[in-house]
Amino acid sequence: MSAPTGQLARKTPAVLSLVFCCLLIAPPAVGAQTASAKDHLRATAMRLPSGAAIRLDGRLDEQVWRAGTPLTEFVQKEPNEGAPPTERMEVRFVYDDGALFVGARMYSRTGAAGIQAPRGRRDEVEQTEYLLIALDTYLDRRTAYCFGVTASGVRLDHYHSTDSESNTDAGFDPVWQARTQIDGEGWTAELWIPFSQLRFNESSGQTWGLNIHRRTPTRNEDDYWAVIPRTERAWASRFGELVGIDLIRSPRRVEWLPYFAGGATVTGQPDTQNPFDDGTNLTRSVGLDARVGIGPSLTLDATINPDFGQVEADPAEVNLSNFETIFSERRPFFTAGSQLFTGGANNYFYSRRIGAVPTQSASGDYVDQPRTATILGAAKLTGRLASRRSVGIVAAVTDEEHARTFDRATGAFGSVAVAPRSVWIVTRALQEFGPAGSTAGFMFTGVHRDVGPGAPLAALLTRNAFSLSADSVWRLRGGEYQISTDAGLTHVDGDGAAILRVQRASPRYFQRPDATHVKLDPNRTSMNGGRGDLTVERLNGRHWLWAAALRIESPELEHNDTGRLTSGDGIQIRDPGITYRETRPGRIFRSYSITGSTNHEWTFGGDRTSSRVRTDFESTWKNFWRTTLSATLDFRGYNWQLTRGGPLMGTPRGWTWQGRLQNRSGAQTVWDATVQYKSDESGGVTRHLDGQLAFHPRPSWRLSVSPVYQREINPRQYVTTRSGGRTETYDSRYIFALIDRTTLSTQGRLNYTFKPDLTLDLYAEPFVASGRYDNFGELLAARSRFLRAYGTDGTTIETRSDGSRIVRDGPETFMMGNQDFTIRSFRSTVVLRWEWRPGSTLYVVWQQDRSDSRPIGSHVSVGDLLGSFGAPGTNFFAIKASVWLAR
Repeated sequence: MSAPTGQLARKTPAVLSLVFCCLLIAPPAVGAQTASAKDHLRATAMRLPSGAAIRLDGRLDEQVWRAGTPLTEFVQKEPNEGAPPTERMEVRFVYDDGALFVGARMYSRTGAAGIQAPRGRRDEVEQTEYLLIALDTYLDRRTAYCFGVTASGVRLDHYHSTDSESNTDAGFDPVWQARTQIDGEGWTAELWIPFSQLRFNESSGQTWGLNIHRRTPTRNEDDYWAVIPRTERAWASRFGELVGIDLIRSPRRVEWLPYFAGGATVTGQPDTQNPFDDGTNLTRSVGLDARVGIGPSLTLDATINPDFGQVEADPAEVNLSNFETIFSERRPFFTAGSQLFTGGANNYFYSRRIGAVPTQSASGDYVDQPRTATILGAAKLTGRLASRRSVGIVAAVTDEEHARTFDRATGAFGSVAVAPRSVWIVTRALQEFGPAGSTAGFMFTGVHRDVGPGAPLAALLTRNAFSLSADSVWRLRGGEYQISTDAGLTHVDGDGAAILRVQRASPRYFQRPDATHVKLDPNRTSMNGGRGDLTVERLNGRHWLWAAALRIESPELEHNDTGRLTSGDGIQIRDPGITYRETRPGRIFRSYSITGSTNHEWTFGGDRTSSRVRTDFESTWKNFWRTTLSATLDFRGYNWQLTRGGPLMGTPRGWTWQGRLQNRSGAQTVWDATVQYKSDESGGVTRHLDGQLAFHPRPSWRLSVSPVYQREINPRQYVTTRSGGRTETYDSRYIFALIDRTTLSTQGRLNYTFKPDLTLDLYAEPFVASGRYDNFGELLAARSRFLRAYGTDGTTIETRSDGSRIVRDGPETFMMGNQDFTIRSFRSTVVLRWEWRPGSTLYVVWQQDRSDSRPIGSHVSVGDLLGSFGAPGTNFFAIKASVWLAR
């Protein structure tokens, strides 16, 4: 299934140019092809009378709450779409010059006994009855701010950057307040939402989109003011309207958040001769976050010397692949408004590149290695203009970092540069058009590193890296159909040694000896690449949905300096598939869907690297339990990354089966379990089990555990590459082995809520993994999936007492070190968080990071997992206080 070698490579420039142009062109009539809009519901906000005031206590005992006509007409979406709510609800809106107030009464026929209201930290509302207010303040029928409160007074807030109820930005954390009361009739809520925390068009008379959602987990019931049918993927486009807010002055939005922090890192087993570890390692820092409103629509966020000491540590892992692990962003400055910067392909910008672990490492008897690159300062401008254009700019400067070294023999201290000073920039613009909310945008990312020619770091890091992309989403017939496009160009430059590293890195491997469509050029000092995506799909419909996509990524594509890329050199038909679904309850299921899809990919040299078919079945049972089943068949192909710079290697045919079962999401105790089984014709087998259990032993306590077990037997685990091979493998030995891996871990969380603004959170993850290597051999021939096993075909292999191995192949003899391992790790974070006044927070933090390893590959057990608690490590203690100042 291969094209003539290099055939596609010769056409690469023309193909990419054609794709880039085609993806930016669409028929002009698209914007007119929308479904007729539904009749809008309308609510009116009352102005607070002069001299009157609302005391925010959740009691609704002010006269103003009895004066206006409440909203009472709500409709079920679940469990019976279109039916009246089981319980009544009344909602009123009042405003003054500074804020919008919401007063609501949620009735319960059984009084407090029928209300499920455990406490929790902000935004954790899965098992709790709550009220949610959604505001489309631009009336663009696309974006929305959401403010909610549970019956126990826990706040939730998020932002919708697209017309999708499920697509939310949880990093939206404005300063606002809510209070609730539970009584014999049900519960009441008062919300205070300052206009300074919202963005809206400048006008004397405001008309906003509005929706209201009440979640009642005891009945699995969701009631809405404006229901979005189950057959549609939408949100703000289906809202009603909130009118009556007049004469709002554009609020002065200037906020300052200075912080003060101090910490200590206590080493469990300190080395008394280490001059960089005095046992306590005290630190202190000050910094400032600022937010300034520029008109009613734009916001400038800036931070100087930011501190993220309260953020949880990343989970432990053992990565034996040639790809980096992608971790989620948790730093508040970067999570807020992050959806705008995803771009069309969602990988041009990976914010964790800013302030990442330095690339270079130092060596010495004792080394004080920086854990991250210091962010000297960062600024972010975001907002949405009256012209329906969203804009965003992120700029940051990270400092030059040095590792300190100490030589015991001479007593000399040294300093080694491990990260250069760098300037980062990300620019994003998104223009909406048409009544259905179609969009077109562009994105630019760049980093400049201050590395001079010939400097040690200049051989490791590119000097400049840029990407420029354009994307569009064309929504047809009111959002029923959607065409998405994305095209991008990338550029990197630097010293020849750095660009040579880029060419030899895992996303490219230009040194591949059997690839004629790519070439390793040691004299190259820059590299340009490109990519393109096209997706056509039907999103809304009674029964039938479908999708098809094409992706092209050139071999020279590189945006890992600012984004994420695991591999280029691909032409991929991405998951074309068809879905049949039923959303109306039947005798067995409340809803179900069946999907069939396929995926195929080739290199630019014409070699098929992937081909699979997959089927998925998802169902919700009558009792609201959910089941997900899937089966995947992978066909034989070729992989150009397995040999890590060597020739193509064949991949076997294999099956993957997976099933998941979870109980209803509103239960007081929720759980889910997933089982996966993979096998292939080469003897590879993977068994994976994971699950989650979460419950409230008391209203103020929440406990969750997420255990994971995996046993993997991989007969094609890469070990190393050596010279002296046969001509069939281009005179090199690409050595593989069977690895028997076991991984066992548990993530546990314990939360105690003293009151909604004072919480204690514990996160702990014991982790243990082992790997035992056996059945060593080398690739039999290029494009083969078989190995030339050591101990056969005239070769011998000897295992020594220390676990190393000696291989003899005729006159050649070489040794391989012991590859077996057992790794134990325990990481935990305890955070006491007190929002002692709106926007001002005190953190008290205790973090542990323990680990050890042994060159033994025996299977791990629960005993090994518990043993991770006693592994050596460090304890980090910190106190951080921030003060919110606004005018």
